[in-house]
Amino acid sequence: MQNNFVTPKILALRLGGYFAVMIAVFASLATFLPMSQEFLPFGGRALDVPATAQQIFQGEFGEQDAPGPWATRLDAAVFLVTSLLGTIVLMIPITWVYMGIKTPQGYRKSFVEALIVLPICATTVVLLIQDSLALAFGLAALVTAVRFRVRLPDALDGIYVFAAICVGLASGIGYLGVAVVMTIFFCFASVILWGMDYGANPVETAKQARKRAELEDVDIGSR
Repeated sequence: MQNNFVTPKILALRLGGYFAVMIAVFASLATFLPMSQEFLPFGGRALDVPATAQQIFQGEFGEQDAPGPWATRLDAAVFLVTSLLGTIVLMIPITWVYMGIKTPQGYRKSFVEALIVLPICATTVVLLIQDSLALAFGLAALVTAVRFRVRLPDALDGIYVFAAICVGLASGIGYLGVAVVMTIFFCFASVILWGMDYGANPVETAKQARKRAELEDVDIGSR
């Protein structure tokens, strides 16, 4: 199994460059396009898409200064798109860390892909539920049903699933900035612990070494 990040140091450098570019892009938008801050999910905002123009005019706006229905829906669409794109941007470095740490014992490609798309679902669900208690209970029932059908062989996998859900929830309520800070701390804390080999167990290390040797023997025999 190939991995671009051979050592924790190389992975930390790649993460530093990635986050630096990401923050520079956000800072540039805030500096050169101040109006973009109204559409980006960083300060907390609920997605509110009026179904009709009448619902808009019956709100807090007067008929003189009320926005048009298409303008309001466009704001909501931009908010939704930026929220979903933000989750993907943040989950990419988290999957890098996961693949780097899990390479010695192996990982499933499907699980890595699931980490990318899981926060998209979480963000959408949060935007749909908002303040609806009935929808919240329905979501809890669905999650419980799915939980009994999904088995995570490693406790570390559950941590990364939880991180993906946190990113999705933060994005869904309009606090993508909180998700950015969480992602930076999560990634670098994981890399530092990996580099320090914190909590290493000699018995487990020996098992992983034997497993890698067996896989190499199988690979050589197949050739």
